Amino acid sequence: MKKVFSAGGVVFLKNSVLMLQKINGDWVLPKGKIEDHETSEDTAMREVREEAGIKTKIISPIGETSYKFKNYWSNNHVIEKNVVWYLMKALSSSPHPQREEGFIDSKFIHVNNVVQLAKYDDERDILMKALEIIQAIEGA
Repeated sequence: MKKVFSAGGVVFLKNSVLMLQKINGDWVLPKGKIEDHETSEDTAMREVREEAGIKTKIISPIGETSYKFKNYWSNNHVIEKNVVWYLMKALSSSPHPQREEGFIDSKFIHVNNVVQLAKYDDERDILMKALEIIQAIEGA
């Protein structure tokens, strides 16, 4: 089994969080593979910039997720993907989806709706943790 290491971001702007819509309709968080020369922080910021056109600042780490999937492009080999997640503040407010990567929409979704919109359980869990961190920061 091949292991892939990735990083991604939960990007907030006021009372909303950035989400990307894939061509199949699923809403996901921006993330991608860590390149040899990058830190996980660098990767998370680069992926948000590439996939949604948003510049960010990292606020804090959120946690990690891990999942397995079959790569249909290479004889159904099983891949284990480990993702390090960061809470980020948006430094710009007009996202645009990276269509070459299969994204058809990108927008900031109100915090009251974002968790149920997310397609995957692990991303819903990360979103809930991120919202707790945001509330703690704003409540301080």
